[in-house]
Amino acid sequence: MADPVFFAPSRPISVSEIAGRTGAKLVDDAHAERIVTGIASATEGGEGKLVFVEGRRNAGLLKGLSAAAVLCTDDIAALVPPQVAVLVTPKPQRAFALIGRLIYPTAARPQALTGESGISPRATISDTAFLEEGVVVEAGAVIGPRVAIGSGSVIAPNAVIAAWSQIGRDCFIGPGATVQCALIGNRVVIHGGAQIGREGFGFVAGPRGAERLPQIGRVIIQDDVEIGANTTVDRGAMADTVIGEGTKIDNLVQIAHNVEIGRFCLIAGKVGLSGSVKLGDGVQLGGGVGIADHVTIGSGAQLAASSGLMHDIPAGERWAGTPAKPVNQFFREVAAIRRLTRPKGSKGDSDGE
Repeated sequence: MADPVFFAPSRPISVSEIAGRTGAKLVDDAHAERIVTGIASATEGGEGKLVFVEGRRNAGLLKGLSAAAVLCTDDIAALVPPQVAVLVTPKPQRAFALIGRLIYPTAARPQALTGESGISPRATISDTAFLEEGVVVEAGAVIGPRVAIGSGSVIAPNAVIAAWSQIGRDCFIGPGATVQCALIGNRVVIHGGAQIGREGFGFVAGPRGAERLPQIGRVIIQDDVEIGANTTVDRGAMADTVIGEGTKIDNLVQIAHNVEIGRFCLIAGKVGLSGSVKLGDGVQLGGGVGIADHVTIGSGAQLAASSGLMHDIPAGERWAGTPAKPVNQFFREVAAIRRLTRPKGSKGDSDGE
């Protein structure tokens, strides 16, 4: 049995077109009309392939490189084998991503999983729901009363869109995902198994144990947000949970009630945001980060993987560790502990900050 081709290239592209679309400088015009038919890693390469190599630390990848063209930084361009077209750009990976999306458009954005178009006869849709022309609803999906869904959106198999929720245009709601108490903008991707708008963890101690506080807020998701598989976004308790424009959230993330996430944030897998956490624009959280409730992180701040945060972070700072602290302080403490635990008589500490 032949290997299936899940993602076939949509069309070939010339090196000169790659230069024009990315702003990269083509070093040798003799390569301008060379054709690129696909993308690959620099370690794989191959005939007709576009690869990228970024910075001197990766320069070894250029030795013996086999490819049609390479996007690379100027400091290593002279190391590229002469038979490979050289496209110089300060951000090779970004340019590579742009061309990759052009060649493989179906891999860049989720498509209908069953290949269905329009409304499946095996979907369940309320008579009071409003779906614009061009919406795809696949088998097993359930659309509740008063739901509104914009054109070009895809509701995958067994997804549930609960009453009164609104979904904008060109969105994708993955298989088995649930959306309730939510207002969702345009071009939003919510991957399979995600739970959007469920009640938050709101309890108060009572004489007979924990008593639930009603959670009557909403989830607001702005344009161009992506939410990973099996991630949970709780609705607000009384205010709203908000995810800002362009933010990308990985799989298995917990976002509690009343969290406010700014624009263009990056949140890696297994992050946990407790109630009422606030992130500014452009915040980056590494995998496994945990943040205590009511903490504020300023715009552009970064938190290293597996950090545990209990205090506010000013804008633009980098923190690490548990409990988290500024990254320079964290590395000084690590170096000090190494010195203290070094066997007696060993050579001086070589671990810098």
